[in-house]
Amino acid sequence: MRKALDLLTQYAEYHRDRRNIATHFVGVPLIVFAVGVLLARPQFQFGPWLLTPAWLVFAAAAVWYVTRHLVLGVAVSVAIAVLIALGQPLGQQSTFVWLASGIGAFVVGWVIQFIGHYYEGRKPAFVDDLVGLLVGPMFVVAEAMFALGWNREMLHEIEKRAGPTMLRDLANARS
Repeated sequence: MRKALDLLTQYAEYHRDRRNIATHFVGVPLIVFAVGVLLARPQFQFGPWLLTPAWLVFAAAAVWYVTRHLVLGVAVSVAIAVLIALGQPLGQQSTFVWLASGIGAFVVGWVIQFIGHYYEGRKPAFVDDLVGLLVGPMFVVAEAMFALGWNREMLHEIEKRAGPTMLRDLANARS
């Protein structure tokens, strides 16, 4: 089982351009929200809780996150839970609203991601390792927490291994 530092370092190697990182702050939450919307059906009662496939997938992902790093795992799980909770009411709407909002958010999120990777000049991390699909939300939350001053040691180790962030010169990159 790879720990957060190794997972974030591998993911960071695909995300060194600051514009790409910035697009992830919009694209990744949109994709997570979209998955929450699309998995908001069917609904079933389990004791006092109204469950959907989104909450079942969330439970498995949350266990995975907290076993990578407790503090970061809890933080990313809370962020994902909020996005899923926001998407659940759309599953109760008409089929058109449910699918249009879910698919629409999913497509827009991925378009934003691919714009970021244009700036990066590198394919998304999940192309080489599907675990990157789980690491994306953890990366965004970690970057936000690093910006707030959390776990400077981890940030320095990631940058030591993956290199510093930068703005890639697109004019010279194409020649």
